[in-house]
Amino acid sequence: MRVAMMTREYPPEVYGGAGVHVTELVAQLRRLCEVDVHCMGAPREGAFVHDPDPALAGANAALTTLSAELRMAQAASGVDVVHSHTWYSGLAGHLAAELYDVPHVLTAHSLEPRRPWKAEQLGGGYRISSWSERNAVQYADAIIAVSAGMRLDVLDAYPFVDPARVHVVRNGIDTGVWHPGPARGSESALERLGVDPDRPIVAFVGRITRQKGVGHLVAAAHHLDPDIQLVLCAGAPDTPEIAAETERAVAELRERRGGVFWVQEMLPTESVREILSAARVFVCPSVYEPLGIVNLEAMACETAVVASDVGGIPEVVEDGVTGRLVHYNSYEPQVYERALAAAVDEIALDADLAARLGHAGRDRAIAEFSWAQIARQTLAVYQDVTARR
Repeated sequence: MRVAMMTREYPPEVYGGAGVHVTELVAQLRRLCEVDVHCMGAPREGAFVHDPDPALAGANAALTTLSAELRMAQAASGVDVVHSHTWYSGLAGHLAAELYDVPHVLTAHSLEPRRPWKAEQLGGGYRISSWSERNAVQYADAIIAVSAGMRLDVLDAYPFVDPARVHVVRNGIDTGVWHPGPARGSESALERLGVDPDRPIVAFVGRITRQKGVGHLVAAAHHLDPDIQLVLCAGAPDTPEIAAETERAVAELRERRGGVFWVQEMLPTESVREILSAARVFVCPSVYEPLGIVNLEAMACETAVVASDVGGIPEVVEDGVTGRLVHYNSYEPQVYERALAAAVDEIALDADLAARLGHAGRDRAIAEFSWAQIARQTLAVYQDVTARR
C-alpha cells in the first residue's frame, strides 16, 4: 500500500500536537507500508513541500493555504490512500481523492466550530477554514478521531456524519525520547533560567492561544503557595492582542510574587524534557483539548499532571492516579482558577504524592500509548476503506 500523508507541519517545522502526531505516525507507518509526505514550509529531505501561489503574497492566510493545497492534491498521484491532518490539508485530501479515485482518510485533531477564537487570528479566513473542514469531513471515506471525546465532538459538530465512519485512534508518546532524568550534556535549561532545584517546580508548555488557557493559569498562579516556582514555556501567540494581554498578566504576577520564569522561544526537545522531569506538577489549563499530547509527554517524564476535565484529557489523565482533573466552566473562570491552584498546591507541596502520581503516569504512558500500536490501528483503517471502495 502507498499512502499520501498530507500535513501542514513536518520536521523540522513542528509546533503543535498535530505535527508531533504526523511525525511519529509516519516513522512507524513506514515500517508497514510506503508513505509519501506532502507538507508546507521550507524545503526538506524526506517530504514533498508545496508552497502557496506567489501571486497571493500578502493575502489572507486561509487563501494562501488553499493554494498550497491545490499543489499538494496535484502531486498526490499514484497512491492507494490519501490521509489528511487538520483543515490545513483537508481540501488537498478531498481533491486528491476525487481526482485520482482513491479513498480519503481524515484525522480530526481539533474542530473549527469548537475554536471560535480563531476568528481573532484569521478574520474572514476563519469562515473559509470552517468551510474547508466541513467539506472534508462530509466527503471523507473515514474519519480518525484522536480520542473518544473527539469522536463525540465530530458527531455533535457535524450531525450528518455516519458514526460508522468515525474511528478512534488515539495520540501516542515515544517513551524513549520522553523519560525522567536530568539534562543530558553540559547545558541545563533550568540553570540558565535560574530555577532553584530545591524548591517545588510547576511547569506549563504550550502556545499562547485561547485554547491552551494560559490566561487562566497566570490568574491561578496568584493563589499558589509562595514557595512554588512556575516555569512557563509559552510562545507563538495567535495574535498581537493576546501577546500583549499575556505580557501584562505575567508582569502583574511578577510584581506580586517571585519564582516566575517565562520562556517565550521554542526550546529543543531535550530542554523541554529536562523541565518536565524536574517539575513536580505539569499544568494543562486548556479550555478545549481533543487529547493533549503534552500531557503524555509530562507523564512519560514521571511528572504528575493537573489538567482541565475537557475533551479527551480524561482519557489520558486518570484523576487521583496520574494527577488531578479540575472541572472547567467557561462561565465560572474564577472558581476554576482557584480550584486549579488548589490542585497544584496539593501535589507540588507533597513530594511523596507527586512521585507516586508521576510513576503511575509513566506506567500508563508505556502501557497504553505506543506509536507502533497506533500505526497498526491506522493501517487497519486504510485497509478497511480500500476494501469497501
